[in-house]
Amino acid sequence: MARSTGRVLAADGGAPTPGPPPGHGRPGLGGAPPDPRPAAAAAATAALARAPRHPWFSAARRILLLTTVAFVLGGLTSWGQLLLPPETASLANSAGGWTIPTAILVLLLARGYPEAAIAGGAGFVALTLGYAVASGWRGFAFDPTTWAIIGAFTGPVIGCAAHALRRRGMQLALGASVLAGVLVGEGVYGLTVVADTTSPVWWWIEIGTGASVLVASALRVRPWGLALVALTGTVLVAGLFWSAFVLLPILVF
Repeated sequence: MARSTGRVLAADGGAPTPGPPPGHGRPGLGGAPPDPRPAAAAAATAALARAPRHPWFSAARRILLLTTVAFVLGGLTSWGQLLLPPETASLANSAGGWTIPTAILVLLLARGYPEAAIAGGAGFVALTLGYAVASGWRGFAFDPTTWAIIGAFTGPVIGCAAHALRRRGMQLALGASVLAGVLVGEGVYGLTVVADTTSPVWWWIEIGTGASVLVASALRVRPWGLALVALTGTVLVAGLFWSAFVLLPILVF
């Protein structure tokens, strides 16, 4: 039997009519393969969607979130001076009233010391700006320049100290020293320097909060000897803070 030539004779015996070209039919049976470009493009898109973002992108989002919350808290501080009862009114007029929320936000959000430092500085500046804006709405002019500069320098220290609470060893001891020292130092300042014009309630709350930070960190720190480092550091920072607040009105204002 002769092989098929791919041509079909005409029914009237005339010239053959062309049939389908060899290999014509379903893909995989000798036909043309499917175009791979759409599938490759879809795979590339899916891979790009699954690719992790740059670490700084996530850090920037966390810092922006912290800064926004700090700005709102700064505005609430201004209103707190008007609305809080006398026993806790000093909360809205103290460094501890800004240190505590900033430290908590950094502790929860920051993923490293550089991020904690930037977040701490940005948080304190945002607190000052939020306070200035809210005070302006209330009809009280407030120039945020001085306290924004102070916050830009002290905020990174508070941020790094807060992040150190997530660590162990000497880092934990030093971080606890800074935070506890600031709170205890301002509490003592309130009870000794401005006791005649303020209620002692908030100052004792602040001292208790600082002591709690110190004790909680001392129970976690290893080796145990570092607990003495944390205690000594707290006393030193508290003394420096007390001295700075006594001298600040003379040096700045």
